[in-house]
Amino acid sequence: MNDITAKPRPLDGITVVSLEHAIAAPFCTRQLADLGARVIKIERPGSGDFARDYDERVNGLASHFVWTNRSKESLTLNVKQKEADQVLDKLLSTADVLVQNLAPGAAQRMGLSFADLHERFPRLIVCDISGYGEGGPYEQKKAYDLLIQSEGGFLSVTGGPGEDEMAKAGCSIADIAAGMYAYTGVLSALLLRDKTGEGSRVDVSMLESLVEWMGYPLYYAYEGAAPPPRAGAAHATIYPYGPFPTGDGGTVMLGLQNEREWQQFCDKVLLQPDLVSDSRFNANARRSENRNELRALIVEAFASMTAAEVIARLDTALIANAHVNDMAGVWAHPQLQARDRWREVDSPAGKLPALLPPGQNTAFEPRMDAVPELGQHTDSLLAELGYKAQDIQRLHEQGAV
Repeated sequence: MNDITAKPRPLDGITVVSLEHAIAAPFCTRQLADLGARVIKIERPGSGDFARDYDERVNGLASHFVWTNRSKESLTLNVKQKEADQVLDKLLSTADVLVQNLAPGAAQRMGLSFADLHERFPRLIVCDISGYGEGGPYEQKKAYDLLIQSEGGFLSVTGGPGEDEMAKAGCSIADIAAGMYAYTGVLSALLLRDKTGEGSRVDVSMLESLVEWMGYPLYYAYEGAAPPPRAGAAHATIYPYGPFPTGDGGTVMLGLQNEREWQQFCDKVLLQPDLVSDSRFNANARRSENRNELRALIVEAFASMTAAEVIARLDTALIANAHVNDMAGVWAHPQLQARDRWREVDSPAGKLPALLPPGQNTAFEPRMDAVPELGQHTDSLLAELGYKAQDIQRLHEQGAV
């Protein structure tokens, strides 16, 4: 049997140079590294990507950094120094892709815009990730994940029903959205280069990425219609669809999508078949309008059962349901274990568990290499670019690397 880990990966031989920090760009380039790309992460000497200092939750390493930076090489470079410009220029001459999410306008001031680079490196793909995109009145505004959640309308539909109960997503959803569109944008630009022989520019806006994901509430509120109300962990417009307490202090998440499931729910879960034709609940719109009354009936029915018993009834009735897991529950999730989705990667803090990237391909195993220490690959990369030992020492002394 052939060893799948020895099989070629889709992006083997592709080199990505990234001027990145925090989440959106590192998340993009980690996906590229998963597919075999060589990702050279440029960091500030002495401090590096500021996400390295967000916390110390992973054996002294930052949780965000461990998540988004495996399988990369770290090169420290003070891009404001002239000597560093020469190093960067040599790197780009051998690269296929440049990814950057520097402050608005910074890449252009450094001569790293696509227009500046395309003439010298016609096959280079440039991916620019920013909060609001190039042009427009918001071009120069700083953008962090929570701010984009606010600007993109996400907060207006997330959280509880009270005026002061809006809630942010528990993960960096705007950064993740932008990172994934940057990732797919780079992949499509590589495919396009195979056809045209030339590189192109990918311009990704965090705002546009999140607003695309807001398509359902946007269309629900089309032409001034009322938007979906904030409904906590329940669905805003489909009911019953959300969390319900059980008699043992647990919580079960369940979801009904159609009238057939509503009948099964009444017959086999609530054991109250008369509710099927109750005029308050005999269509989704009426169930949603009368959700408080229906919730009270469901909570009363579940009060005499454990969470396991409720889930058993839901499964028998073929009603979709889920456990309400905390992070410990996800680490120990039996489905992830059964599908062998965890691997070990190295790091400056030793071996760490890492989830295989979604979208398993039978032809290859994703790359799952170490999380780099700050500047770990600086000297070896400089030597690869032709710098002699004395030149590398001089660059260190000058603070260029």
